[in-house]
Amino acid sequence: FSTRLFPAEVRPRVHALYAFMRYADEIVDHPHDLPLDAQLSVLEEFEAETMAAVSGEEVPNPVLRAYADTVRACGIEPGTITAFMESMKMDTRVFRYKTYADLEVYTYGSAAVVGLMMCRVVGVAEGKADAHAEALGVAMQLSNFLRDVGEDWRRGRIYLPLEDLARFEYTERDLALGVVDERFVGLMRFEIERARRLYEVADQGMGYIPRGRRFPVVVARELYAAILDRIEAQRYDVFSRRAQVSRPGKLVVAARCAARDPGEIADRIRYRRTSPAA
Repeated sequence: FSTRLFPAEVRPRVHALYAFMRYADEIVDHPHDLPLDAQLSVLEEFEAETMAAVSGEEVPNPVLRAYADTVRACGIEPGTITAFMESMKMDTRVFRYKTYADLEVYTYGSAAVVGLMMCRVVGVAEGKADAHAEALGVAMQLSNFLRDVGEDWRRGRIYLPLEDLARFEYTERDLALGVVDERFVGLMRFEIERARRLYEVADQGMGYIPRGRRFPVVVARELYAAILDRIEAQRYDVFSRRAQVSRPGKLVVAARCAARDPGEIADRIRYRRTSPAA
């Protein structure tokens, strides 16, 4: 939804970035009955082809051609690509995370570096903005983890740190049965608060984003944070129904963001009128 709100001169780069990430995600999340070692091999081949494309070699995959062009044009650091692919490969061999520190190793590559890539795409080069971008990426992913607890379990994965389950005396068997009781509510409140603290860190960096390009990022932030609100509204039951924002709800969120910063919208319109791509 929010990607459509970017100015025309930025939108193709955003689409290229997300197409690349979606391609890698699909290998892991929809493996078409491939065994884990075969999934890993496919990811390694995809990584090798990605790095070849980034270095300037011709590759047949149009997703990688567009992504490589974006990497070179926007100055995306190759190390962020390597970190992203490493986390994708972790999904073929790591299915539980004992501590939050263990999970952070995964979320750095799967989410934090995505925030860094987006920084470069929207024209933020300042290193001092990086920590805020990383926090936003991780906050969004934690929101997804909380929404998808049941779905991830069915795929054989638990992204909630096991130390947190133990803290609230909630077991994997409870998770398998979809138990929603005071233990689970306590666990979810704990995880939601962690995600919200990261959103607060991210908010402090929004001012680094050039005017005219900030609005879509703010909308995306609000939509992902709204997942947490939905989880609370449905009394933390993420097993029987998906906590998601409806399309009318998304429009309301976008309108609320626009009302908070009308100057940003005016600048975006000016970008649109003056851009050759518009």
